[in-house]
Amino acid sequence: MSAHSSYDAVIVGGGHNGLVAAAYLARAGQRVLLLERLAHTGGAAVSATAFPGVAARLSRYAYLVSLLPDHIVRDLGLRLTPAKREFSSYTPVVREGRATGLLVGGGTERTREAFARLTGSDREFEAWQDFYAMTRCLAARVFPTLTEPLPTRAELRERVGDEAAWEAVFERPLGETIEERFADDLVRGVVLTDGLIGTFASAHDPSLRQNRCFLYHVIGGSTGDWDVPVGGMGAVTDALAASARRAGAELVTGHEVTGLSPDGGPGGRAEVRFTDEEGREGAVGADRVLVNASPQVLARLLGEAAGQPPEPVEGAQLKVNMLLRRLPRLRDASVDPRDAFAGTFHVAEGYAQLETAYREAVAGTGPAAPPSELYCHSLSDPSILSPELAGAGYQTLTLFGLHTPARLFAGGGHSEAEVRDRLLAAALAQLDEQLAEPIADCLAVDGEGRPCLEVKTPLDLERDLWLPGGNIFHGDLDFPFREEDGARGPAQRWGVGTGHERVLVCGSGAARGGGVSGIPGHNAAMAALGR
Repeated sequence: MSAHSSYDAVIVGGGHNGLVAAAYLARAGQRVLLLERLAHTGGAAVSATAFPGVAARLSRYAYLVSLLPDHIVRDLGLRLTPAKREFSSYTPVVREGRATGLLVGGGTERTREAFARLTGSDREFEAWQDFYAMTRCLAARVFPTLTEPLPTRAELRERVGDEAAWEAVFERPLGETIEERFADDLVRGVVLTDGLIGTFASAHDPSLRQNRCFLYHVIGGSTGDWDVPVGGMGAVTDALAASARRAGAELVTGHEVTGLSPDGGPGGRAEVRFTDEEGREGAVGADRVLVNASPQVLARLLGEAAGQPPEPVEGAQLKVNMLLRRLPRLRDASVDPRDAFAGTFHVAEGYAQLETAYREAVAGTGPAAPPSELYCHSLSDPSILSPELAGAGYQTLTLFGLHTPARLFAGGGHSEAEVRDRLLAAALAQLDEQLAEPIADCLAVDGEGRPCLEVKTPLDLERDLWLPGGNIFHGDLDFPFREEDGARGPAQRWGVGTGHERVLVCGSGAARGGGVSGIPGHNAAMAALGR
């Protein structure tokens, strides 16, 4: 139970953003209580032994890091080691009856040669270089603003200082830019995928949700690089929890917050009500409450869900965790599997294939050829495997499927399990088409003799982590600006307001939320401190 009846700040939810907020506020000298309903902190950024009897700790949900700013790592004294990936991606394809593909990485000249082998000229490579030079410039100008007070649209546009880049990313559907700049269908598809991670949209969606997703996937660290966290995602949140505790924050697990009164406590302070793992009820007062939960959960805690609940949202991803006895051989024998799976391995993600899969999902049937991307954490970081497994050549493999929205699993006359199994079989069949041997032949078995393969649907994420509709971002991502000036208080300036002065949002539902970044936690802490 909590040690006190009153706090400067109570944080609801122990995911990575809540831990960041707790650490910053405690380091500022505030009395801080964090309440987490699960038996552990970390939220979706955890490492787990997913397969009984097998000494492998997988990043079960979130699995790569790009958006965590270096200055948060420094400020909080985090002991983290990011591993760089030599290869960005490999995309296999069969052309003119020949198994080939596009390997991006390993140096500029090697990438140039890969483009030339695939397309027959340097045109697409040069377009690729120009396009990602533009996104790197954008990253260098936009990423630092994410931990500053929220700029207006005009302020951010001036800071970007490149009208062509602004139009391409902030104003026009991403598909228009891709089709103007690239001619090859496979190359177009590789570019588009960064706009579809956890986001159910067409390349030409007029809402620009695909653009917003793309932006956050190319600006991380001011470079757009995606790093492998050594020790797995749990190493990130364990370091954050340790930092918060060192600063004096109380982190209490097994306590579910059940209600929140913005001014219902003594002296007009906020009151947070909770139950512990034995069902005992309790309450604490707070000057500020920082909510690291979805807008839907916040509305329920405030008792507002029956009035004007947030818009329904849904996730659109199929997550498959695997442990292999060895990496599979590829049909494209010119590429080493250790290179191909070290970065992002794209399957059925040509530009036309992605659009077809989207339209089939909209129609309710689900994609016949599910697009997906895979990567092998243990190639960059074998520490997540026991020495025995690593020595024997075992490898992890993560598959992230696109265009599998929650609606597919929640109706249509088929059970969730039936839909899950059908889509899993179809996704693995697409992978097998690119391999010289079935992936099933490479799977390890657990202590009970079962294949080491775990599947998580959007509905699983909703049940396990309370992500609304299984949406990994708590909802559609926002562009990192506000439309007009006039933000008066700290909560509005930092994009963490809720309509209640004492209640701030510090999770992915905040402006500039989404991904494993700690940015909403940092920004909510700054607002709570009146900065």
